[in-house]
Amino acid sequence: MKSVLSAIATTAAVAIAACLFATTTAGTSPAPPAVPPKPADKNQYQSFAMTHTGDPERGKKLFLDEQRLACAKCHSTDGKGGKAGPDLFAIGDKFGRRDLVDAVLSPSATIAVGYSTTVVKTRSGDSFDGILKEAGDADLKLIGADGKTVSIKTADVAERRTTDLSLMPENLYAGISTQEFADVIEYLASLRLPAAAAAVRHGAPAEIPALATPVELTPFHSPDHHFEHPVWFGPVPGIANVFTVVEHETGRIWLLDKRSKGEAKTPFLDTGRFMPGTRGLLGMVFHPHFAENRRYFYAKHMAVEKGHFATFVFEGAAAPDGLRDSGKPAVQVLRMDETSNVHYGGGLAFGPDGFLYVGMGDSGPQQDPQGNAQNLSLPLGKMLRIDVDHRAGDKPYAIPADNPFVGRKGVMPEIWAVGLREPWRFSFDAVTGDLWVGDVGQDLYEEVDVVRRGENYGWNVYEGFEPFSNRFRKEGEQFVAPVFAYSRRYGASVTGGFVYRGDPKSSFYSVYIFGDYQTKRLFALTQENRSLKTVRQIATPPQMPVSFGRDERGELYMVGYEGMVYHIDLSGSMFETTSGGSCDPNLDTIAPTST
Repeated sequence: MKSVLSAIATTAAVAIAACLFATTTAGTSPAPPAVPPKPADKNQYQSFAMTHTGDPERGKKLFLDEQRLACAKCHSTDGKGGKAGPDLFAIGDKFGRRDLVDAVLSPSATIAVGYSTTVVKTRSGDSFDGILKEAGDADLKLIGADGKTVSIKTADVAERRTTDLSLMPENLYAGISTQEFADVIEYLASLRLPAAAAAVRHGAPAEIPALATPVELTPFHSPDHHFEHPVWFGPVPGIANVFTVVEHETGRIWLLDKRSKGEAKTPFLDTGRFMPGTRGLLGMVFHPHFAENRRYFYAKHMAVEKGHFATFVFEGAAAPDGLRDSGKPAVQVLRMDETSNVHYGGGLAFGPDGFLYVGMGDSGPQQDPQGNAQNLSLPLGKMLRIDVDHRAGDKPYAIPADNPFVGRKGVMPEIWAVGLREPWRFSFDAVTGDLWVGDVGQDLYEEVDVVRRGENYGWNVYEGFEPFSNRFRKEGEQFVAPVFAYSRRYGASVTGGFVYRGDPKSSFYSVYIFGDYQTKRLFALTQENRSLKTVRQIATPPQMPVSFGRDERGELYMVGYEGMVYHIDLSGSMFETTSGGSCDPNLDTIAPTST
């Protein structure tokens, strides 16, 4: 999940301010004197900015002042991007004041997804570092802190590595006073999406009302059994009240046993700690017949040869009691090589047809400059569908005969659907079989799709309902609109959830429940024929919703990235459908067959 670990994705934060600064004064700002305190105290700047109101106009002048902060050299604010740092359009909607303060004070601790520094050494001995903007077969392009782009032929690359360091200086704040720092923060906080700028469409309402009585989130386990950055939670099939929890950085899968009055947390599998630049374990799924065959699968993001990255799907075998891994070597099922170290997918689910569905992101860099999501010869930016109960040739799986692209020359037969950016979490409706996907957006919109066979969901030709780029548009191609999209006003990293099928008497029965990782919002929506009917904000959880889980009774759970799993208690709330928040079906929208 923008993605969510970070990362969807890692903690999702943003490298917000300048790449370069000088200590000379501009002499034109009416701000208080620019002489910084000596020595500069990071805590002092943080405390001042959190307790004092700055002047956004003075902050804007500092942001644009090339002699002092030179922020505009690395950051655009118009939504177009293309510079070394993240575009800051609507950054005030995406992040709270403390997030903005922390990102400027500690940039390497809060790197935005896709903006880690890549270091390239050539065969001739030259060394370059910057943000990876393109990585094609012939060459790769880095943009440096000076805003200049360097193109390097792939054949000339001797070494390439990605670091967890930001190009932004760690001591940027030392060149300005505490008041000026507060002014810059105030300007960043003022960068919000204008009400008139968000196109109100069917499926993208301008307002999302909150429930009169929010749903409750109750801790599912003892705080003594908290987890280290968990990213997945689910029941062990066939064993009541036993669950597994995946931690992405440690590489551990834990067993959470709640069969007795107490509870126990024991190791299920240790895959090894994540490597720098990677996101480690991403998710897992049990085979539909796990109770009989003890098969399970997990996805892991890893560094591979020559500084590149790949997402792997492995098959494991549990011990006869189903409570731990058997110790047998894992079997590699899939390897999906990537352009960069972002948008690595991570979702796994078995469909009602018994086949394994694998969600894969476009793999970056930002904006998908190689058009991976529209390239049918690659697994990137796709939903894949494979048969892990049979083998074909040298692969540990077979291709279902009804996959939409079987037999097409130059097309991967594993592909089920096209045009996704980062389908971090997805699930099947237990009653209808609909495949619901939360697809993390680029600059402006997050989206929710109901995905079907052979369809194209638009990235990077569309982002949400809006045109994004024509670079990889193909004549005659049809694109399917989202069920729902929301702007930065409501969030910056969607986490897909589940359709509630627990208590049939609940007003939430058949309602899709999902969240936004960055803004800590939970949403619920209803649709008919993939057309949005009603959407509501239903809760503000205590932790960032990085994933959701569903038990065998149909009850839903939220995984908080900070370490807790919560039961989503819907019993005390009513899903309201009669007052606002629904969409006029006559509003303009891109048609499912729009090109």
